[in-house]
Amino acid sequence: MAEHGYESGRLDLPFVGIPTFGKRPHIADWTSIDADAAILGAPFDAGTQWRPGARFGPRGVREASTLFSFGHAGAYDHEDDVTYLPGDVRIVDIGDADIIHTDTMRSHANIETGVRAILAAGALPVTIGGDHSINIPCVNAFDDQGDIHILQIDAHLDFVDERHGVRFGHGNPMRRAAEKGFVTGLTQLGIRNVSSTAKEGYDDARAMGADILSVRQVRALGAVATAARIPRGARLYITIDIDAFCPSIAPGTGTPSHGGFLYYEVLELLQIVARDHEVTGIDLVEVAPVYDPTDSTSILAAQLLLNMLGFIFHARQA
Repeated sequence: MAEHGYESGRLDLPFVGIPTFGKRPHIADWTSIDADAAILGAPFDAGTQWRPGARFGPRGVREASTLFSFGHAGAYDHEDDVTYLPGDVRIVDIGDADIIHTDTMRSHANIETGVRAILAAGALPVTIGGDHSINIPCVNAFDDQGDIHILQIDAHLDFVDERHGVRFGHGNPMRRAAEKGFVTGLTQLGIRNVSSTAKEGYDDARAMGADILSVRQVRALGAVATAARIPRGARLYITIDIDAFCPSIAPGTGTPSHGGFLYYEVLELLQIVARDHEVTGIDLVEVAPVYDPTDSTSILAAQLLLNMLGFIFHARQA
């Protein structure tokens, strides 16, 4: 018997049950993924250079995502007059890659295996870190997927080549991506202030095909003009470091940087990008819940990912 327009059965409020991402089904067998998008946790933070804690990012973002999971058929946006993520968009959570403590290469290999499994199933990989080094195995998994362009939203350039022998930490991922023959260029947005890369790194990045804009430059351009700088027809891999946002709304991260983006500045850009480009993969990194007792950072990350997935699949269906 229906009551007040809702079906009978369990109410299943957000705080009830196992917190998979968006309370979507959990798929333990990576050979049997059947979905439009699959969520992979990458709880690795041994690449950090200051505060650890992003290993708990996947758990925190998953728990926060239940806030938006009341079981209704999609999410109606009255501004867009669109119901995003209707029931025919299949999202699953495949759990976490296994992390081998102190072993970056084996941990990264396990993350790469997860992303490859998602791609083999024809689904969109969405990886939740972890520190930004987890982008390295994520991008490695695209070596047989055709050309991609990297859209990075971040406070830091992450273009260090090598520092004291370290090549696979969270200051290196965009350099490692730019070296790939299938990565045709990078658009790096939000880079600001005291950064993780010296001047020669910026010079190298531009020489290797990077377009670098600060928060203030993006604001001056606006979302439409900023999105227009991405090469027309480029297939995009999107990597979002939560420290791209102002720590007034996202304090739960290892390397906060004041002067960051606000929510709608990024959301509006992603909506345009999802409409105009094929998005081939996503990672969101550097959420460290321990530094934010309000969970606002995790909620921001979950809300951003769910909205972005809504934009991507609405564009595909349109």
